Amino acid sequence: MICFPNAKINLGLHIVSERPYGYHNIETVFYPIPLCDVLEIVPSGTGKTAFSQTGIPVGGSPGDNLVMRAFHLLKNDFDLPEIAVYLRKRIPFGAGLGGGSSDAAFMLKLLNDFAGLGLSAGQMEEYAGRLGADCPFFIRNKPVFAEGVGDIFSPVNISLKGYYLVLVKPDIHVLTKEAYAGVTPGQPLSRLTEMIRLPLEEWKNHIVNDFEEGIFARYPTIGAIKQSLYNQGAIYAAMSGSGSSVFGIFERHTDILFPDKNVFCVILQII
Repeated sequence: MICFPNAKINLGLHIVSERPYGYHNIETVFYPIPLCDVLEIVPSGTGKTAFSQTGIPVGGSPGDNLVMRAFHLLKNDFDLPEIAVYLRKRIPFGAGLGGGSSDAAFMLKLLNDFAGLGLSAGQMEEYAGRLGADCPFFIRNKPVFAEGVGDIFSPVNISLKGYYLVLVKPDIHVLTKEAYAGVTPGQPLSRLTEMIRLPLEEWKNHIVNDFEEGIFARYPTIGAIKQSLYNQGAIYAAMSGSGSSVFGIFERHTDILFPDKNVFCVILQII
């Protein structure tokens, strides 16, 4: 069986307050985008479960990969068969796009179908929450307003269908701890649930990512990418999550130019 775990972007992100043990309460809108990894599982030919990863290098041991953590999480509760797992990474790692979280969530869904576990979406979200704060979003994989640590969801009526998304990631890795260190938590003047209802053309002046100020000061290249997207016609541009990827929303297909040839850049049509 094969599936295609997709990335997400954050439309706005507020760091509302601190929680114990280094966690924070946030509010954001998660929006799925059609940049996908490829995940396949087949019955094991050796009688043992094995993991193979190609594409963009991720690093770390296979056992630490979120895909295999998802497998072992379910195997603790169910009699899963031994399988061969193949993951091809196309979503940049450490980019604020939720690629690893998506892989883990899609692995839960794939195993649910493959082994006939009969888990509901709610049950899979509970398992996904044990793997990471972003993981539950990818179970239903629809635009949502997220609160708490990013795991409390409310429906949000928003569609970017027909727009083009330009996604850019420089060769910079921003640590989550580093990103939070540059932010002072606080209640926003207006809730994101209100601002997201504004016409897209007005988002530029109202919807912000609280991580940007500190990250741009430390990594001016990332801020320059955002400005370049606006210079080249973006209706709205922002950093996704804690970075380092930046996206721009365009009305039509645009040939984007960046002097640095080392950046990852892809143009996606939202469908």
